[in-house]
Amino acid sequence: MAKAPVLTRRADDFPRWYQDLISKAELADNGPVRGTMVIRPYGYGLWERMQQEMDARIKDAGAQNAYFPLLIPQSYLTKEAEHVEGFAPELAVVTHGGGKELEEPVVVRPTSETIVNEYFSKWVQSYRDLPLLINQWANVVRWELRPRVFLRTTEFLWQEGHTAHATYEEARAFAAHIQREVYGDFLKNVLAADCVSGRKTVKERFAGAVNTLTLESMMGDGKALQMVTSHELGQNFAKAFHTRYLSRDGSQEYVWQTSWGSTTRMVGALVMMHGDDDGLRVPPRLAPVQTVVLAVKDDAAVLARVHAIGDRLRKAGVRVRVDDRTDVPFGRRAVDWELKGVPVRIEVGPRDLENGTAVLVRRIPGTKEPVTTEALSALLPGVLEDDQALLLEQSRRRREDRTVEVTTLEEAVEAASTGWVRIPWATLGPEGESRLAEQGMSVRCLVAADGSVPESDEQPGNVAVVARAY
Repeated sequence: MAKAPVLTRRADDFPRWYQDLISKAELADNGPVRGTMVIRPYGYGLWERMQQEMDARIKDAGAQNAYFPLLIPQSYLTKEAEHVEGFAPELAVVTHGGGKELEEPVVVRPTSETIVNEYFSKWVQSYRDLPLLINQWANVVRWELRPRVFLRTTEFLWQEGHTAHATYEEARAFAAHIQREVYGDFLKNVLAADCVSGRKTVKERFAGAVNTLTLESMMGDGKALQMVTSHELGQNFAKAFHTRYLSRDGSQEYVWQTSWGSTTRMVGALVMMHGDDDGLRVPPRLAPVQTVVLAVKDDAAVLARVHAIGDRLRKAGVRVRVDDRTDVPFGRRAVDWELKGVPVRIEVGPRDLENGTAVLVRRIPGTKEPVTTEALSALLPGVLEDDQALLLEQSRRRREDRTVEVTTLEEAVEAASTGWVRIPWATLGPEGESRLAEQGMSVRCLVAADGSVPESDEQPGNVAVVARAY
């Protein structure tokens, strides 16, 4: 007998499927204020693993973690005109505190370029203080008009890096390093996310930046999601906040800066990129629980065996959970773990004890087979790596299969209804980009003819990647 569906099918209603999965996999709930969310323990566990992996890469790049205030004087944001214009519609402003009207309104942090520069201007005095490489893990508030849990929320969690350098070349190289070696490596090798790396157009780049680098991924419905961004800020904020240093030759120079960030949006990306009609599929390198060992029945020998298997797998370096909740029906527990996307289930019942075996259920390829319990410790690490590689390959294949080359704006509009489009930037240009926006489409990024990140918007041979996006 076929099991009853737990989720709306993706092909029937992708947005409803997404909401079903967020709820039934116990990732998050909507918060009491519109646009906010409560991240539940399993969802937060996924974010913690993302934090751990990215934090290690950020520190390898030379950055140190710090913390800046949540409340920012409104006057700070007005110092950089393009920045305040870009964020004005999203700001949450506090006008009263302690029962009194504030002398100056304060803004709930939408991003920290302004307050960071207030302190960089104090900390940077000489070329010896550079480069200054700072990162913070924090929350931000941007008043979201069309919220969707994890993807667009009024409050979200993120990391934001801020750096100051002596030269334009050094800052530019560092922004590219973050995009490639921190974000690119994490997305490919941990999140198993195929990405297109490129630069944003002037219309799409970060408010106050001179260049924005991006990594874009295709979701299961063919739409694009901006995964992370890395910005070259030039000297815009340095001049606004007088962030200068004494150079080796004794002259006062403005620093060159970068900022870069990733958010809890990646939890939503994980769902939409790798999820299927049965629930999540979590990449093994990311998974808080890589393997769950389930006791099929309330039997003393079965319970002893599942705990013994769990102990052996932990010693083998596998992140494992033993599910001995035999007061909960086995079928319900199996479905719950399938919804949560745990890469491997090991199921043990009385018959398995007799045979010295267990049932190995692999969530990602969807296979099930008996294996000897003695072989599990040696077998599991290879299985997990194989399934990690399979998710990345499926992500890459989806993008390639659903991306088409076109030569006219009309073809781009038609093709972008089902996937991604590549069109020469010289053909499209800013005017065509504006016309696409009227149709609910955007240029996700520009890539060079050879697939690399272009040096400039107008580099000959640039290709625009066009899609509908979240």
